[in-house]
Amino acid sequence: MPLSEMSWRLSFRCSKFRHVFGKPATKEHSYDGVPITRSVHDNHYCSANPCFIAVVTECAGGGSFLVLPIHHTGRVDPQHPRVCGHSGRVLDVKWNPFDDHCIASCSEDCTVKIWDIPVCGVQQNLTKARKTLIGHSRRVGLIEWHPTAENLLLSSAYDYKVRNLIRIPVQVVLMPVHHRYPSETLLLSVSFNSDGSRLAVSSKDRRVRVLDPRTGKILQVSSSKTHRASKVLYIPGLKMLLSTGSSPWNHRQIVLWDPDDLSEPLYEEDLDGSAGVLFPFYDPDTHMLYLAGKGDGNIRYYELSAEKPYISFLTEYRSLLPQKGLGVMPKRGLDVSVCEVFRFYRLIAVKDLVEPLSMIVPRKESGIFQEDLYPMTAGNQAAMTAQEWLSGINRGQQPLKYSLCCKWCGMNFPSSCQETHFKIYLVFQLLQAFYRQQDEIRGLKEQLNKKDVSI
Repeated sequence: MPLSEMSWRLSFRCSKFRHVFGKPATKEHSYDGVPITRSVHDNHYCSANPCFIAVVTECAGGGSFLVLPIHHTGRVDPQHPRVCGHSGRVLDVKWNPFDDHCIASCSEDCTVKIWDIPVCGVQQNLTKARKTLIGHSRRVGLIEWHPTAENLLLSSAYDYKVRNLIRIPVQVVLMPVHHRYPSETLLLSVSFNSDGSRLAVSSKDRRVRVLDPRTGKILQVSSSKTHRASKVLYIPGLKMLLSTGSSPWNHRQIVLWDPDDLSEPLYEEDLDGSAGVLFPFYDPDTHMLYLAGKGDGNIRYYELSAEKPYISFLTEYRSLLPQKGLGVMPKRGLDVSVCEVFRFYRLIAVKDLVEPLSMIVPRKESGIFQEDLYPMTAGNQAAMTAQEWLSGINRGQQPLKYSLCCKWCGMNFPSSCQETHFKIYLVFQLLQAFYRQQDEIRGLKEQLNKKDVSI
């Protein structure tokens, strides 16, 4: 084999996701007339789950956000009731990963509030929160739920304090993370690892740090002079950490790190010269990375692996309309019948529009559950209680997982029934194989009958 052909074969990487494409929803299936916030904070301003979508909105006096049933698409009534209990602008909202009717919000009024959303949605302005968490003296810019333990929340504010974890409904504030220099504690981004035993943060000094979230002890600090980090994200399953930011020449960058050694990056790539912050999103089931820039109209897709070169560019979605923020639907809310592997909710402020964008893998066979696209995925049941995690327990393969085959079959079981889900999945696969074999036998019999007639 010629050397040139050999090198081409080695550089070409076959992937079943190389033809993934973005399919935006029509205006009838989008959320039109949403007064999206004009805040310049670098947050997503949107959070979604299989029941509701929450969007931070602009309002005169105080702060509010809109909660709509996920299927309430089309034109939104300008007088639609809102969640409006904050006295200052809302800066971030996050749904509880283990309770589809519980949402947290943080605000410029220095508080974090926990809200209960009725099953039927918000029918009148909601002003009374289930719990108001007071512990900061300046605006709270970030909140993040713990990925495996129930009712644990992290908050970070502009008073240079990080309230490690707060337990709902009883407030438990662990030792706050205080450092010598304020720039180290003014966080720009936070990300837990898969079992919640480590916390990666990017700070105002543009360094990446790995902390113990129980004690606040710093375990690793990046020292690269060629990367100024803005957003950070743990890559579960591959034992890597990803950060987006800029180079000294103001080129946007993506960098991969070993979370146990931040002295040198594993991979570094300059993307473009745009100024918007790059938001990273990762799907651990498909190992796909999505990069969406604030103010951009495009979203890039990559596939990650544990072997060099670690990252492979697939393609990108392009739009003429810029996005101010993005929400993401959890895997259990996707439409598996059309091979949807990811779904964004793009906030298009210039149109007052929230546009669902589905990432779809094209397949010839429709109506069949594609098991290679949907392995066991995270459910909505916590792996442990708050007290268990606070006592030092870590559980790696959590939260509890289940198969989306049950959703495809129209069966909604509790995510704790992992063994039952697996049995149902096997039975379904056997039935599908049986029906395929019956069709093949029927076709062979018809061919034999035709041959007998011809003889």
